[in-house]
Formats: sequence, structure tokens, C-alpha cells
Amino acid sequence: MNANDKLKQDRRGFLQAAGAAAAAFGLGALPFAARAAGEASGKVKIGVIGSGKVGGTVGGLWVKAGHEVMFSSLDLEQDKALAARLGGGARAGTTKEAAAFGEVLFFAVPYTALRQLGRDLADAIKGKVVLDACNPILARDGEVATWAREKGAGFASAELLPGARIVRAFNAIGYARMQELAQRQGERTGMPIAGDDAKALALASSLVREIGFEPVVVGPLAMGKYLIPGTPLAGEHSPEEIRKIAATLN
Repeated sequence: MNANDKLKQDRRGFLQAAGAAAAAFGLGALPFAARAAGEASGKVKIGVIGSGKVGGTVGGLWVKAGHEVMFSSLDLEQDKALAARLGGGARAGTTKEAAAFGEVLFFAVPYTALRQLGRDLADAIKGKVVLDACNPILARDGEVATWAREKGAGFASAELLPGARIVRAFNAIGYARMQELAQRQGERTGMPIAGDDAKALALASSLVREIGFEPVVVGPLAMGKYLIPGTPLAGEHSPEEIRKIAATLN
């Protein structure tokens, strides 16, 4: 069996296991989020690390869905203004405060920032589900982007954020379209996600679905190398299109 055949076999086995876990934990249903976070309301506390265009947009959608969200970045005053504008369960804090606050963390920072954040937030992120929206962009991130693309963005993020339960998500669609697509009626736009932890994938799927997208688990963290701009999975696709594209990748 060659390496590509083995990867495809591993991916099939992983998807079967993830599907079983999702069924066991009620994939997409609020009761699972409640159990995972220990909240009878079914809502979770989310710490956003990097509240710029992507973090601010996705975090804002979670606030509208009724979650408590703490926004953080290098500009606390900007985060406070964002939280005040959103209202509801929005608040602002430092990155350390947001990492400690969140039962689930959403990272949306330049890839060059991940190594230092992994060091600074090591204790807070250990064991937590981290939705990783960070993309290694060559023109912006330089050598670390080259390394991450060679290693695979999923594996690279896991190395830079040790101990976190990484799920690659929100990497395929530009922030400018997210608000519109989240509110669109009819068939939902697919959101490809990848990770190695079936329970983390189930919780991530619930959070993706709550804000108007249809999560599609494309495979284990090894598939994270395709969840960046410029790959076949990038852009706007229906859930079925994502499944068909993912089936051709290895």
C-alpha cells in the first residue's frame, strides 16, 4: 500500500469514527454544546484571540446567536468599542483574559503571531477546543508560512499551540462574505473543517451550524493543508461540492 492509499484509508476510517462520535453527542444540537461546556443553556463562553476582520465578524455572529464572547487583540480600546457596539454577551479583554475566559477559543491572527501566543497562553489553551482560522500567507508571514505550508497548516498550528484540541475552520471563505452568507435563506454554504478530536469536531460543527453555515468534516488534521486560500476547498461551495472535492484530495 503506497502512502496516498494509506492516507485515504486513514481518512475513511477517521470520518467513520467522527460520524459515530457526532451521532453519539448530537452533532449540531445545542444540548451537546451544553454538555461540552457544562452549561444548561446550551451556550458556551468563547474567547476570540484576534478580533480583526475575521475574528470580529465570526465572533459577532456568535454574540447574535446568544453566546458570551470575549474579544481580544493588540488594541484593547478597539475591542471595547466592538463589544459595546455588539452588546449582548460581548465583552473585551487581553489575550490572556480571553484565553482563560473561553471554554472554546477562536484564533484569527497572522500566522507569525502563533508561536508567541502558544508560549504566552500555554496554560490556558491546554485541553481546550481551539478553532483555528489562521492562514499561513507567504507574502505576509514569510518563513513561518513556508514552513507551515510544507508541514501542513493543521499540523503546524498544533505544534505552535501545543496541548490545544485543534479544529481548522473558517479558513475557506473571506470575511467580507461571511455576514451575508450566514443570513442567506435556502441551502447553506458549506464550511469545511478538519481535526483529529471527534468530540472537538462535534462541538465545532455545532458552533458553525448555529451561525448559518453547514459544517463539513473533510477529515483529520492532515487535511488542514487544504483549508487555506488557493486550494480546491477554498471559496464558496455547497456541502455536497465540498464532500466531492475532499474525496479527490490526499
